Amino acid sequence: MHDVRTVKAPSMPRLAAASLAGTAIEFYDFFVYGTAAALLLGPLFFPTFSPLAGTLAAFATFGVGFVARPLGSVLFGHIGDRRGRRPVLVGSLLLTGASTVAVGCVPTYDTIGAAAPLLLIGLRFLQGLGLGGEWGGAVLLTAEHAPPERRGLWASFPQIGPSVGFVLANGLMLALSVTLTEAQFAQWGWRVPFWAAGVLAVLGMWLRSSLPETPRFLEIGDHARVPLVEVVRDHWRLVLLTAGALSVGYAVFYAVTTWSLAYGTERLGVSRTVMLVCVMAAVVVKGALTPVAALLGDRFGRRPMCLAGCTAAAFWMLPMVTLLATGEPLLMFVGFLGALVAFVMMLAVTAAYLPELYEPRVRCTGATVGYNLGGVLGGALTPIAATALAEHSGRVPWGVGVYLTGIALFSLVCFALLPETLPARVAAVRPVREPSPAATD
Repeated sequence: MHDVRTVKAPSMPRLAAASLAGTAIEFYDFFVYGTAAALLLGPLFFPTFSPLAGTLAAFATFGVGFVARPLGSVLFGHIGDRRGRRPVLVGSLLLTGASTVAVGCVPTYDTIGAAAPLLLIGLRFLQGLGLGGEWGGAVLLTAEHAPPERRGLWASFPQIGPSVGFVLANGLMLALSVTLTEAQFAQWGWRVPFWAAGVLAVLGMWLRSSLPETPRFLEIGDHARVPLVEVVRDHWRLVLLTAGALSVGYAVFYAVTTWSLAYGTERLGVSRTVMLVCVMAAVVVKGALTPVAALLGDRFGRRPMCLAGCTAAAFWMLPMVTLLATGEPLLMFVGFLGALVAFVMMLAVTAAYLPELYEPRVRCTGATVGYNLGGVLGGALTPIAATALAEHSGRVPWGVGVYLTGIALFSLVCFALLPETLPARVAAVRPVREPSPAATD
């Protein structure tokens, strides 16, 4: 067993800031690809396809990253459960940053032919592999240091990172699209955000270089030999339920931040600038509400917040696509904001909820595999399915709304089958269902 007495406990604000910065950087890398896929990767890398087929092909390469994420969670989850949470933070950041910079260097189809989309797919796979490990390392760093009564709040800071990363990625894309001509943006401007990932990766490595290992990992005396085997053998039902439960979050987020950009610019004729501003504004509000929702989770429980978020999403998806179809900036913003508020009710508490569901010896693998499998179900398929459904709809893409509503109801059932994990101190004040054994650590 490790000697925990020699480890100086860092301040929670410092840990939260380092985790937030790291997830922001890694999700910047991931989102900048999604924005590029929605706006111009189709013509650049799939020019022989029709406009619709080119968009679908670009979104398919986007989906490759989600397919790779569960594999990354297995790889980095093994490292996290065997060697510690800290090595995961370093390795995942290096892999994601390097592959993102490389995307910005890939020649287009006109230069190297079919090799261009193949390189794009390979690098997107590496991006997903790195991001598959990032979430678990960052979340466990804060969750396993935090006091139980405020675990939800402190663990929510890494969950703000995706919002920051999205705004950084799209803000840079927006600035370039406004200042450059269409020809300049298509020729080299779109590459700049990918190259900027290298600078951000160096910054992230500096922030994470002195972070300590978590006390819960240091207290484990008997590490799992092959964590994935134990997770599949002992926790398979939990993994499947968490994957299904989280699929709505991914579906809603990427419907708003990726599919809607393509739909608004290509089908509705809304300018790229207007679409980016509407989506970015909604994401900023969502990021600001994340710690508020996490505090509610510390007070009322993780599971009730998730159930409320799923219910809100199920009711809001049809109004959202209706507001999107108007093409009016304010109405589109309201539609996006309502969807992301429902999403953040689940997202904010997930960082505390998932680790509490698993015992410490397999926590990194179990939590990250479930989290990233949800990405395959909700994130990888949604832009492709929504694009195909919208093609056969009128101006209002009702099929997309029905599709998202169905995912929300599916996730609602999965959350209903999961236990509550509210810490024992709070549970003494507010009766809840019996928590899992892992929730009491």
